Amino acid sequence: MIMKQLGNLAIVCAQRENTLLMVQHGQVKVVTYRHGGYITLHAGWDDDDAISAIIRDINFGRFAEKAA
Repeated sequence: MIMKQLGNLAIVCAQRENTLLMVQHGQVKVVTYRHGGYITLHAGWDDDDAISAIIRDINFGRFAEKAA
């Protein structure tokens, strides 16, 4: 069995405030509040490359929470 990135995404989202993870109709949707507005990111539930990109953006990229 191959570990899918979906589980990693769930962990990342659970650790953040103002972030919601939804899985519906074969799609993953992450909604996060950043810079005065909501941003929605989409991927197929089994698209590990796209989900990995979302994880990178949330952890280290354009949607990373800034250290206080």
